[in-house]
Amino acid sequence: MMHDPQRALHVVLAVVLAIMGQACHSPEPSSPAATSLPGTYTFPSCYVAPEGKYGASPARSLYLRMRDGVRIAVDVVLPEGLPAATRIPTILIMTRYWRAEEGRQPSGPWRPTELTADGVTFWVSHGFAVVIGDVRGTGASFGVWPHHRSRDETRDFSEIIDWIAGQPWSDGQLAGFGTSYSANTADWMAERNHPALKAVISRFPDYDPYADLYFPGGLPNSYMGRNWGLEVKDMDLNVKRRYDDGPRGVKPVGGGEGARLLAAAIEARRHVPSVWEALSGITYRDDHPQEWGGWSMDDWGIHAQREAVGRSDVPIQSWGSWMDAGTANGVLHRFTTLTNPQRVFVGAWSHGGDHDASPYQSENAASNPPFQMQLLEDLCFLERHLSGRNTSRDSAERLLVYFTMGEEQWKTTPTWPPRGSEPQRWYCASGGMLKRDAPTAPDGADSYAIDFQATTGTRNRWMTNNTGDDVVYGDRGTADRRLLAYTSEPLAEDVEITGQPVVALHITSTHTDGAFLVHFEEVAPDGYVRYLTGGQLRALHRRISDDEPPYRVLGPYHSFKRKDGSPLAPGETAEITFELMPVSVVVRAGHRLRIAIAGADADTFRRIPEEGAPTIMVYRSVTHPSHIALPIKGR
Repeated sequence: MMHDPQRALHVVLAVVLAIMGQACHSPEPSSPAATSLPGTYTFPSCYVAPEGKYGASPARSLYLRMRDGVRIAVDVVLPEGLPAATRIPTILIMTRYWRAEEGRQPSGPWRPTELTADGVTFWVSHGFAVVIGDVRGTGASFGVWPHHRSRDETRDFSEIIDWIAGQPWSDGQLAGFGTSYSANTADWMAERNHPALKAVISRFPDYDPYADLYFPGGLPNSYMGRNWGLEVKDMDLNVKRRYDDGPRGVKPVGGGEGARLLAAAIEARRHVPSVWEALSGITYRDDHPQEWGGWSMDDWGIHAQREAVGRSDVPIQSWGSWMDAGTANGVLHRFTTLTNPQRVFVGAWSHGGDHDASPYQSENAASNPPFQMQLLEDLCFLERHLSGRNTSRDSAERLLVYFTMGEEQWKTTPTWPPRGSEPQRWYCASGGMLKRDAPTAPDGADSYAIDFQATTGTRNRWMTNNTGDDVVYGDRGTADRRLLAYTSEPLAEDVEITGQPVVALHITSTHTDGAFLVHFEEVAPDGYVRYLTGGQLRALHRRISDDEPPYRVLGPYHSFKRKDGSPLAPGETAEITFELMPVSVVVRAGHRLRIAIAGADADTFRRIPEEGAPTIMVYRSVTHPSHIALPIKGR
C-alpha cells in the first residue's frame, strides 16, 4: 500500500497548533490561513487551538412546545467558565438517532459513544452553546415520524431557532450542524430563511435521497432501506441498544414524570409504519406511498428547495466522500447549483469521516485529515461567518477542496469539474480489451448471462452509510470473473481521472428490465484489482429526459419519473448511458484500466428482474460502440 505523505504533516501541524494555543473566541483576529502550494490545501485553513479552554455544563433537558402542541425534546449544554452575562452563538443539531442515551451527556448523533462525536464537547470547549434535539416522532419527542424531513418536522426548526435566539445566554446567532441525518436537518434549516441562522455545516448529507442513497440509478438499495429502516423504527419504540456498559434507551426529559411522558410519546407512534414499508414499494422518484400521505421522495430532498435555500444566502460548508454512497455526488451538485457562499470538502472517507477509505491505504488507516482536524476546519468556517467571532475573512467564498486518490494529495478548485479536465473515450473491444481506438468492424458483441450471486461485498460504499465503518473492496480479481470485463493495455504514463465518468452501453436483453452496474477499476502489474468508482442504472429508467433537472448535472439526465419509464423490448438494441459516481484518482504508468459490467450486486441491491435468467449482449461495433468517457485531467 502507498505511503501517505501528508500524514506526518498533519501530526506536526497539530503539535504546532497546540503550542500556539490561540483560542478562536479571542477578540483578536486569527492569524492568516496556513500557507500551502498553489492548488493544494493545508488543514485547517486558520490557526486555531485544537483544544478549547471551556468545560461543559451538565446538560439541561426540556421540552419545547411547537405551534400544534407537539413537545420536542432538547438538551442544552453551555460552556463553563464564561464571564457573567456573556452571550454566545449556538450550534443547533437536530437528530433522529436520540439526542442522548439515558444516564449520559449528549455527545452528538454520530458515534454516540465518543465524546468528540458531532462535536458537542468540541463546540462547547470553544465557547459555543450546543442545543441538540430529537426531531418530532423520534427519541423523547412527541408527534410522529412518517418519513424523513416531513413538513411538520422542518417547520419545527423555525420555532426552535426562535426559542434559542431569545435565551439570555444567546447572542442571537446560530449555525446548523450535523452528520448524516443531522446534516440533512441542518440543510433544511437554511430553507427556513431565519435571520438568526448564519451558517450551515453539513457533513455527509443525502442531497438527493433518491439518486444518492436509496435508489441510485433507480436500483432499490435494499440493504440501506431494509436495515436502516427497521433499525430506526426500533429506536422510535425505544428498543434499548447494547453498549459495552450495558443496554441503554433514549434519555427522558426529567425524572419520574419524564419517564411517563416518554412512555406516552412512544405509545402514540407505535402504529406508524417503518419507512422500509414505503421504500420497498417505490419504483419511480414521483411515487407517493400510501404510508406517506401523498408525499414523494422529492418532497423530503433538500435539492427540491434550491430556490428557498438560495434566497437565504446562508454560507454552507459541506463534506462528502468519493467512497461513501453518493455523498460526493450530492455535495458537488449543491456546489454547482446554489449561489450561496460555499466551501466543499470531498475526500476518501467512510461515512462520517472516521476512516481513510482510499483503496491505496491499508484497512482501518487513520482518517486523512484526522477527525479532530476536520472539526477544526469547521471551526475556521464559523470563525469566518459568525459576526464578532473573527475580523479576518477568507477571500474564497466559493471553494472546492478535493482529494486525489493514488496521488494522496489535497487540491483546490473554484469550479467543478476542475479546469483542464476533458472527456477521453475508451471503447469495449474484442478479447475483453478496453481501447482508445473506436471500433471499425460492422459487427461485434459479447454475451453475458447475468450472475445474480455477483457482489461487491458487505463493506462497500453503500454499507458504510448505515454503519460508518471502513470501506473495503479488497482485491476484485476473483469477483470480476463473474462479470463481463474489459481491460486496457498497461498505461504508458500516469493518468489523472478527475470528474464524472460516463458510460454508454449498447445492449440487447432477453428481458424487459434489468440492472446495469459498471465498476471502474485499475489492475496493478501484480494483478491486484482496485475498485475506484462505479455506477448503475435500472434499464426501466434509461430514457434521457429533456426536462430541466433540479440541479446541474454533467452527464445524461434521467428523471426517474413514471412518465419516463421505458421497458426494454427483448432482442431490440437499446443504449444504456449513465454517469458513474465522481472520482479523483491517479492511475500510475504500468497499471491497466478496467470496466467490469454486472447485472446484480447481491448484498446491496434488490434483484432486477425479480424472476428469470436474463442474458444480455454488449455490442462493440462501428454502429454500436460501447465505451466509457473518462474525465482526464492534464498533468
